[in-house]
Parts: sequence; C-alpha cells; structure tokens
Amino acid sequence: MPVENLIHIIRGQQVMIDSDLARLYGVETKRLNEQVKRNIDRFPEDFMFQLTKSESEDSRSQIATLKQGHNIKYQPYAFTENGIAMLSSVLRSKSAIEVNIRIMRAFTAMRSFLMSNAHIFQRLETVEHNYLLVNRHLSEHDRKFEEILSRLDDKEAEPIEGFFYEGQIFDAYTLISDLVRKADARIILIDNYVDDRVLKTLDKRKDGVSATVFTNPRNSQINLDIRRHNAQYPAINLRHCTNVHDRFLIIDDTVYFIGGSIKDLGKKIVAFSQMHQSPDDILSKIR
Repeated sequence: MPVENLIHIIRGQQVMIDSDLARLYGVETKRLNEQVKRNIDRFPEDFMFQLTKSESEDSRSQIATLKQGHNIKYQPYAFTENGIAMLSSVLRSKSAIEVNIRIMRAFTAMRSFLMSNAHIFQRLETVEHNYLLVNRHLSEHDRKFEEILSRLDDKEAEPIEGFFYEGQIFDAYTLISDLVRKADARIILIDNYVDDRVLKTLDKRKDGVSATVFTNPRNSQINLDIRRHNAQYPAINLRHCTNVHDRFLIIDDTVYFIGGSIKDLGKKIVAFSQMHQSPDDILSKIR
C-alpha cells in the first residue's frame, strides 16, 4: 500500500498510526511503542498523541489496521510528521532511516496535493454545507407534509384556527355544523346577531345535547324565532347579555373565537380559532 494512503487527518493534523508505522519499519507495534516510551521526552504532544476511544471508532473505517471486528487492546498512538522524523533516531537502524525518507516524501507529496487542490476542497465543503441545509429544509417540509396527511386521514380532526374568506359560505357552514355534531353535552353560542338560520344549525346537535344562545335583548326577532322553534324542535335556551362584543362558540368544554356572526360567515373575511380558556371563566363574566 502506498505510504500516502496511510496518512490520516486527525485533530486537524496529518498523522500516521503506530501499527502502520510498525509494519513499515518491520517491527511489532508493541516494540515501537516501548522504544518511544523509553525516549518519551523526545515526543511532546505535537509530535505524538494517543487517540481517544471515539477517535479510534471514528477512524476505524479509514485505518486499515483497525478493521471492524478486531479487538482493540489499547487506544492507538498517532504520530505527526515531526514525531515520525524523531522515530528514526529512536529506532536507530538503516532500514528505519530509509523508511523515514519514504514517509517524509509522502508527507511532502500529500501537503503539496492539498495545497494545489485547496480550492476544490473548499468548493466541496461549500457543496456539502448547502446539501445539509437543503436536506434540513426538505426534512422540515416532509414533517409538515406528514402532519397535513395525518390530519387528512384523521376523520375526527377539525381545523383549530384559520380564516373564512369571502365566498366560502359553504365551507364555513360545514365547519360550524361539524363542530355542533361533535358536542356530547352542551353547545353555547354567544352572538348578538342570531336568526333562524343559526337555530337550524344548532338543530344538528345530537339528542340530549343542550343548546343555549346568549344574545342582545334588543334583537326582538330572535325572541319570536325561539318560541316558534321550540314549539316544534328540541328546545334552545335563550339568555340575554349586553356586555359581549365578540362571538364565541362553546362545544362542551372547548371555546372557539369567531370573528363574525355565524349567520354571516363566508360573506366577508372572518378569522376563527380555538382558545385555551375555560368556558366557565367567560360565562361567569356575562351579564
């Protein structure tokens, strides 16, 4: 194997691993490290350092001597170019000098290659960075798309906020009707502008579900409509209020804010949203 293939980048430095060096020198890794330890003063940290467990695992796919499946009895040592130059004085053999010359030339060739192709590596780094950004955005879009599909598959789910735009009369009617059908115990509508169309919508509730309308007493027509309605259909209770401006629909214990009167939804742009408010808090303030 060419020496250049045994040079790795670890901690931002070009290094070679002790077992690769031992094989090039024709000695056992244990003997090479013993010689180094006997002359440890010659090998400061910028000449040699021991890999951490995570560095060993991360480098396993790169370093031929640390093949997957082999047991690692110790964390290997990495030698920088200066550390390898020092090895020739420690091993003191003619073959070691020859090997060191080959290694030094390999380091020089590697350094020259990196410098000559720095612009290519920079472009590759930019491409990789952009690729990661694109993947991150795609993952976020996929997540949102899955949420949308999940809600579409969930037949019981309903929008909790949004807008009714001008002309969406049927969409608004359908949403309110679906909410009314979901009630299990009570429906309370707070709306100063109620007419017979609203009463028909409330009639879509399940049997046994109570319905109450809070509205302004000045609306004399609703009093008559309620009496006629209750003579034929399950009763809707009428309550008067004078201190409420907005419209609210309470389905069991869930409060919905509605920006316009239910009878006019879809005729103009109207917002609606589910509120995190106790219905009893609102009802206690009505007078």
